Amino acid sequence: MKMKIKMTPRIERIQNSDSKWYTSPCGLRFSGREVAYIKTRLNCLFTSRESRLESIPTRPSLSGELVADPSSFSPSSGSIRSVTAAFIINDSVIALSLSLKMVGHKRRFLPLFLLVSVSILFFLTHFYSSVPPSFPSNPNPNFALTGRISDPKTAGFTLIVKVLAYNRLDSVSRCLRSIANADYLADRVHLHVYIDHFPHDDAHINLNESHRILQFVDKLVWNFGEKLIHYRTGNVGLQAQWLEAWWPSSDNEFAFVVEDDLELSPLYYKFLRSLILNYYYNTSNYDPSIYGASLQRPRFVPGKHGNKIRLDDSTRLFLYQLVGTWGQLLFPKPWKEFRLWYDEHKAKGIKPILDGMVTTGWYKKMGERIWTPWFIKFIHSRAYFNIYTNFLHERALSTSHRDPGVNYGKTAGPDSHLLDGSSLDFNLLEMKPLTDLKRYDFCFREVIPQRIVKSKSELGSVLHSVQKHKNIIIVSVFGVSESTVRNFLCHFERLNIRNYILLGHESELLYDLTRRGHPVIYADQFLKTVKTFSSTASKDTTAELVKLVLAKFYIVKSCLELGYNPGLVDGNMLFVNGDPFTDSRLADDIFCGQSVEIFFTKSSSSAQKMWASHIVPEAEAMVESSMSRGASSRDDISFVGIANKLLEQHGAKFKRAEKMSFVVNIGNNPTNASLGDGKRLLFWPADMNVNHVEKRLEELGFWIIDGDFSCKAVVCNGL
Repeated sequence: MKMKIKMTPRIERIQNSDSKWYTSPCGLRFSGREVAYIKTRLNCLFTSRESRLESIPTRPSLSGELVADPSSFSPSSGSIRSVTAAFIINDSVIALSLSLKMVGHKRRFLPLFLLVSVSILFFLTHFYSSVPPSFPSNPNPNFALTGRISDPKTAGFTLIVKVLAYNRLDSVSRCLRSIANADYLADRVHLHVYIDHFPHDDAHINLNESHRILQFVDKLVWNFGEKLIHYRTGNVGLQAQWLEAWWPSSDNEFAFVVEDDLELSPLYYKFLRSLILNYYYNTSNYDPSIYGASLQRPRFVPGKHGNKIRLDDSTRLFLYQLVGTWGQLLFPKPWKEFRLWYDEHKAKGIKPILDGMVTTGWYKKMGERIWTPWFIKFIHSRAYFNIYTNFLHERALSTSHRDPGVNYGKTAGPDSHLLDGSSLDFNLLEMKPLTDLKRYDFCFREVIPQRIVKSKSELGSVLHSVQKHKNIIIVSVFGVSESTVRNFLCHFERLNIRNYILLGHESELLYDLTRRGHPVIYADQFLKTVKTFSSTASKDTTAELVKLVLAKFYIVKSCLELGYNPGLVDGNMLFVNGDPFTDSRLADDIFCGQSVEIFFTKSSSSAQKMWASHIVPEAEAMVESSMSRGASSRDDISFVGIANKLLEQHGAKFKRAEKMSFVVNIGNNPTNASLGDGKRLLFWPADMNVNHVEKRLEELGFWIIDGDFSCKAVVCNGL
């Protein structure tokens, strides 16, 4: 007798109706698109007469089991109407609960059950291998992911709400009521309340207020998890309240810190939970430089003379370096890192002074009463970012009533309108991939990370993103110490020079600089896309130098072809008061150093032809000849040395840097001597001791990084 099997996923909508997730009876969940896909595949496999599993790829890490649902067993018919299948495929759990409807002999259920078991196993193997990488597995169907999200419950997820209170009963009662009224989706969420004590000189006057706060907190009903009250014996102030409130017990514990004059939206937890899922637990969307999320409306730019906050209406989320104290979610790893950094700097007597920041003025006035200058200094040194919201119409999930306290002498009123269900006119849980979120620094300048050139085809788009005019500055950092490179870049920020790109071999330093927004060319990888050169196979210092020199020639040629005017400098020099390539004394088309590695040429049809037909191929021949003679030093193999010879051979007119008065060698300058007037560029020998370089630059006022290799100042020069 012909037997037909119809298989339908048995699913139930979970409590969170906004998430559009589904759960099987065994408790594992699927998105709406996954359910539709599973249903289509199963019906396709089991309702047709012929098997469609001819070519099933093997998956060595696949394991699983089939479990019959006891409630579905029918004694009268001897049939099993539903089967739950749970499989672990490459460390990812996939589960199905299937209903079976059989037509035919009821007593023949065992062969059918075995057939279904094997078929489901084949299906899951085929399903896992055929789903595209962007297949969603998260609460937001509009957010395509390339990896799977761990369920916070299975990962030990814990969120603790930390409420910092002092002497404002009306404020803290309003705050705690709003927290208790939020929707926690049947999750377990803990509440910790830290009540600072009055100074002992005033304790006899204000003890009643403290006791009233304690009574209110004691009576507050909290059914969502643990409630802990920490009543201090002495007054510690706002800095200690923040810094001592939390030390994460694991990498899955999160703190949401709330000062007592805040009021929260009932939707705040739904949003935070979804944000943690998308930007922390999703491994393909995780960035360790993200330290948390602020629920306050963005209003403040701490950099002096910084840009105004301007965001387009379509931007719901963005990244901003500034911490937001009016409802701040903290991720565990960055917070631990900050606390250890804070301890080290306090022990050394280092102050959180960051010139060019409004918050530094606050610290000079209020001292250790506030904590944000410490955190801002740490974030600046690490180039970390915070997630912010932009909900339009002055709406936010957290609002500060700005009651009198450390920050306000008198009540200023709510800073935002609370977003709730009645005013929600968009999908709150829609979250774009992290790479799609714009990043902004303390000046609210956009930071564009990961601009890395590995091939000639990638050069044009990166050059277009950095240049304002036609000039491009290529900075070689080969053989230059990390501190010197970072000091060099701080000078570029000071001078507002942004039309540059770094050149060097792939390294941790260059990768970190690209994360901070500095564009980079990987010399060895770039060279492989334009030239096969036998000497580049070796990994010794000479071979690395050769690759760098050849890469310079090809990059100049590529820049000229793209219509840019390339200027090359090494990291063993600094610009004094601006871009030297814009100097009026450089009227000629070509400018070249001899003892100093500096070069500039303007783009033209004749220049493009000369570099393509003569300079580059002849430079390759000269490098090959030098290598065959055993040359191994910078003096024997240098870009400017080869360029000088070739330009002279072809009758090109150019100026030498050494014959111009604006270049000075600080290695030859006597100690404490000034640079003199009209100097545009200072340099030092490449083999000069790093400590001597630092000391000399410090004497001249040109060493502008601190002990963290971070700029001592934030300089806002507009867009």
